[in-house]
Amino acid sequence: MREINFKTRLLNAINKKPVDRVPVLCPGGMMNMAVVDVMKATSCFWPEAHIDPEQMARLSVGVHLLGGIENAGVPFCMTVEAEAMGAKVYMGTRETEPRVVEYPLNAIDEWRKLPELNETHYRVEVVLEAIKILKKTYPEIPVIGNLTGPISLATSLMEPMDFYKALRKNPGEAMEFLDFVAENIVKFGVAMTKAGADVINLADPSGTGEILGPKVFGEAAVPVINKISESIEDATGVPVMVHICGRLLPVLDQLKNIKSRVLSIDAITNLRKVKQALPEKVVMGNVSTFLLEKGTPERVRKAAKVSINQGAGILSPACGIGANTPIENIRAMADAAKIGSV
Repeated sequence: MREINFKTRLLNAINKKPVDRVPVLCPGGMMNMAVVDVMKATSCFWPEAHIDPEQMARLSVGVHLLGGIENAGVPFCMTVEAEAMGAKVYMGTRETEPRVVEYPLNAIDEWRKLPELNETHYRVEVVLEAIKILKKTYPEIPVIGNLTGPISLATSLMEPMDFYKALRKNPGEAMEFLDFVAENIVKFGVAMTKAGADVINLADPSGTGEILGPKVFGEAAVPVINKISESIEDATGVPVMVHICGRLLPVLDQLKNIKSRVLSIDAITNLRKVKQALPEKVVMGNVSTFLLEKGTPERVRKAAKVSINQGAGILSPACGIGANTPIENIRAMADAAKIGSV
């Protein structure tokens, strides 16, 4: 098969159409690619790049130009939605991501006082403008808009343990809160597609089966994830990928109910077993982020080939990569996809 362009390769992989080889991504968001090496090369640094759309766009595309990753993805954190809905955020440093430092809610039953996410909120607007810049400047590169998953956003708006307790002790109120959270995530996702995002990535590291347990994961997390992904896809036609951290084998039965065509998984989970259990899914992953930061290019290349051989339809880091990950190791992962699994 002759070589196809980056965007076609990714969209074909998502839709299980023929590809010349496996695409290789760093989606953005919690799985962002903004390592210090790229910051230095582009002269775009955290935390400034979180609030400047030009810097956000240049930094995002830098890992494509320098490391061979086949997409651009924004934002570089999981705090944009929470801040727009009332949380206070510390913007981090050159090597650390923004994080929530003050929750707007003290109890689950206060959620009705939260503001809805507004597209004119300054960091929401920054992300949307960065997507527009990327779409205009690099039309051949797929732009991925990254959304915070529903459990992760809920636990960025109130004390996480209080929310987890509410899921069990006050499930009606907790699910109403999650529905409100989901509506705002959908609003941001649709706005991203209107700005030019080719794909949406929904990551929910606080909503794992390990944290919630299989029953609550299946009854609370999965339906809300589906509501978000289906709402965005139905409204826009843009595909939504889903990333779930942690050990997934205990919740394989629940994962069968996730509607997204693409499931991104962590390094701790055996990719081949997930692919065997969920043959209809495109499985994305799952190169160890620890190896990417601390290993050698050759070890990274070998690990990437293992992921491909185990059935990865899209090659990517297993989770969020450290800011000090060397660009040589990111390039080694990208090279493995281009050379193939042989």
